[in-house]
Amino acid sequence: MGQTETHADTLVAPPTAPQPPTKPPNRTPANHTPLDNPPSGNAPPDDAPLDGDPPGGGTRRLLWHLGEMAIAMIAGMLLLGPAWDTAGTLLGITGTLARPEVGALAMATNMTIGMSVWMRYRAHGWDAVGEMAAAMYVPFLLLFAPMWAGLLDADAMLLGGHLLMVPAMVLVALRHRHATPVAVRRHPAVVALARRWPTGLALLMTVDMWVDPALLSPWTMLVLPGAYLLIGVARRTLRGPGVLATQLLGLAGWVGLALVAVAAGGRTAGWLVAFGWLAHAGWDLAHHRTGRVVPRAFSEWCGVLDAAIAATMIFALLSIGG
Repeated sequence: MGQTETHADTLVAPPTAPQPPTKPPNRTPANHTPLDNPPSGNAPPDDAPLDGDPPGGGTRRLLWHLGEMAIAMIAGMLLLGPAWDTAGTLLGITGTLARPEVGALAMATNMTIGMSVWMRYRAHGWDAVGEMAAAMYVPFLLLFAPMWAGLLDADAMLLGGHLLMVPAMVLVALRHRHATPVAVRRHPAVVALARRWPTGLALLMTVDMWVDPALLSPWTMLVLPGAYLLIGVARRTLRGPGVLATQLLGLAGWVGLALVAVAAGGRTAGWLVAFGWLAHAGWDLAHHRTGRVVPRAFSEWCGVLDAAIAATMIFALLSIGG
């Protein structure tokens, strides 16, 4: 027994220093994802943000959100604006739609529809969507009474409504900037179309050009290389070997083409201008592949826009004949 007791005493572990407290397990529900930390990894694709979402939850994300809202509003106006004209003609209410109050409310409706669709796609709750919709209507409603009293004319009412709309949108965005995304089920086709929003926006902007093709002035080609230079200066992306030289070479090329078109005149000028816009679509494609100077979203939008404008000018030239 004595030997057994002595052996048992040797098995007792010596006292150790106290261990630091362990980190408590994460109790956050699996389906709760803060807006500032979008889902990643194996998250369901239906709730994942689109490619191009800026990281972080600060000023950059807020500005990105407001920029998306502005684009969605423009898309709503471009897409739904002609529908009001068609409905007015069919229903015989063209005069009513021409009234400034009705026109302002119709414009606010177009912007609200475009904005609401995109906000829901971006997994914003209905409360945020409703408040942003109020930011579209309330500025105009506030200015109706001064206009009826003769203190404002119709143009001032429209301008003032748009100016008041900007701080109203910012306030709503700030109020909901930390909101938790809602569950949104997206069809794969919808996701694919949304990822190509620059292409859709460019096509919307050229709808009237396809209906009524026309020739543009040769001087419009100066906008093509000028936009890249301005964006490059603003984003500080003209640094690096050969970047600035390439942009300046492009500027010289389109300036020279514009001068030749002005000197040629007539149909020759039209063909040169169409070629200039089509060539810039190739320029956009090259920049989209490399991602240099301008954001890829801009080069995609610009490339589709340039190609569509060139195509409509070619149609206009072919329709002229001779």
